[in-house]
Amino acid sequence: MTMTPLDIEATARSPEIRLDLDTGRLSMSGESYPEDASAFFGPVLKAVAGFIAATHDQTLTVEMKLIYFNSSSAKAIMNLFQLLEEAAETGKNIVINWYFDPEDDMMEEMGEDFSEDFEHASFHLKPEASAE
Repeated sequence: MTMTPLDIEATARSPEIRLDLDTGRLSMSGESYPEDASAFFGPVLKAVAGFIAATHDQTLTVEMKLIYFNSSSAKAIMNLFQLLEEAAETGKNIVINWYFDPEDDMMEEMGEDFSEDFEHASFHLKPEASAE
């Protein structure tokens, strides 16, 4: 697999997504309820899989700063997290930072739910005051 950086601008319905190959950082921020979540997230999963396959001892840090996502986006995020957990299980150093507004119980609970699926990757819940 080839490594491809990602630089997807946010829209009204989809999050900003950046994969920086040099720093090993994937960031996703904003709202996510695209018309076709699997089509939107497909290239993201492919790029992350390519990064994981092409790097050996580089840490992949995932910064999740979503303020809203629908159920089909949640499924796509679960697929991404499953890919990350499987990579961590094989010895890859994977760190996931889940940022949420301390006043947003829903996003905090989603982060807690996602965190329960990880045994090998490092998952951190990070309360962060909204910048808005």
